[in-house]
Amino acid sequence: MIIELMRISVPHQHKQEFSKALASLVSPLQLQPGCLSSQLSQAWPNQNGLYVEARWENEEYLVHYLRSQAYKRLLLLIELSAGPPVVEFFKVLQIRGLDLVQQVRSPADEPQQDPTGPGC
Repeated sequence: MIIELMRISVPHQHKQEFSKALASLVSPLQLQPGCLSSQLSQAWPNQNGLYVEARWENEEYLVHYLRSQAYKRLLLLIELSAGPPVVEFFKVLQIRGLDLVQQVRSPADEPQQDPTGPGC
């Protein structure tokens, strides 16, 4: 699986229009072959940041999308952002969930000390 993360800075005065335009491009992503999920979210506490996340079944599907007209429209839109966008791709080799939490929080034969000491 490959995760695409995009962070876009939007001028406050154009945020609503920009968000609508971006949502119109992100929503259909889930119909693209190989797209497992996509979402648009707002950064916090920086209210002018928008995040796009898409999860792809494999690199072949992602590359197909990156070459598409739909992605070209997305690139044209992010050129209007207030600053340079951040685009990152992560190749996921393993996914763990609550099983990892349970594994590390389960009592062991002897208790382990927190190496950072008390607190966070």
